[in-house]
Amino acid sequence: MTTLAMDQAWGLSNLFSAFHSSGNDDVRPLSAGAGHSLPAAPPRRCRAIAVAGGKGGVGKSTVAVNLGMSLAMAGREVALLDADLGLANLDVLLGLQPSRHIGHLLDGSCSLGELMLPAPHGLKVIPAGSGARRLAQLDTREHAAVIRAFDELPDPPEFLIVDTAAGVADNVVMFAAAADDVVLVVCDEPASLTDAYALTKVLSRDFCVRRFHVVANMVRHAGEARQLYEKLARVCDRFLDVALDFMGAVPYDEHLRQAIRRQGAVVDLWPASRSARGFKQMAGAVDTWGEPLRTGRDRIAFFGGQVAMAPDPVREGGVR
Repeated sequence: MTTLAMDQAWGLSNLFSAFHSSGNDDVRPLSAGAGHSLPAAPPRRCRAIAVAGGKGGVGKSTVAVNLGMSLAMAGREVALLDADLGLANLDVLLGLQPSRHIGHLLDGSCSLGELMLPAPHGLKVIPAGSGARRLAQLDTREHAAVIRAFDELPDPPEFLIVDTAAGVADNVVMFAAAADDVVLVVCDEPASLTDAYALTKVLSRDFCVRRFHVVANMVRHAGEARQLYEKLARVCDRFLDVALDFMGAVPYDEHLRQAIRRQGAVVDLWPASRSARGFKQMAGAVDTWGEPLRTGRDRIAFFGGQVAMAPDPVREGGVR
């Protein structure tokens, strides 16, 4: 099983390197007069936003879908990655029917571009497999290869929204730690706040993540949303060296439940609804965040160090 994972990661790294090189080969310098040329502009960097929640059932995937759709409707280029590997559901929430998933990317049978599914308003969705046990057990090298792919795309989107799984397993913390920003989704349940704190503790202690954005989901009024945020902020201020900010709230809204049943985003189906207005306000807040505390180069360096601790698949005889 370990050798298979190494083989897949090695093949995926080569696939991405070739894809990136072919993109660079297509760039031609513009003439700037006799004997002079202008260098090709560096590729636009993709800002990765991980949507996380320590407890399942807090509405994390719904937040990821509607945040991504809100940004796309505002004219931004957005990709939505389903990182709940093995229990994927973003394609179901948007009524899409993928023929491939990240597993096909890992075994080299499709490229990243071929994997992306078109959704309304130009949103692109990268599906994961549901019920695929292997995808839920990716090693560090494979996680790193998937994450690096988006920094190496010749024409990356402006935003990559990553819908992580619940809990503090490796496949959650790896994607969250690699993101520029982490959005914590909480609701009015004791387990939600307790598990959100646990995830914040792991990410700050083990991966040096220092900033978190908090979304209060399924709240009855603005006061309840603020109370949820303040409860989490108080305990984090007391025990952790992190900064939390209140990103916004999603009010309880029957339109949102109907949108889920109709397999669409509420911001698209009922753009004037209370929940849709909440998601649009959160999308607007993204532009106020400023520069990430950790850059893409830092993310690659971090994962480079993690991967360096894994055996080389060529030296170990994993690739022939």
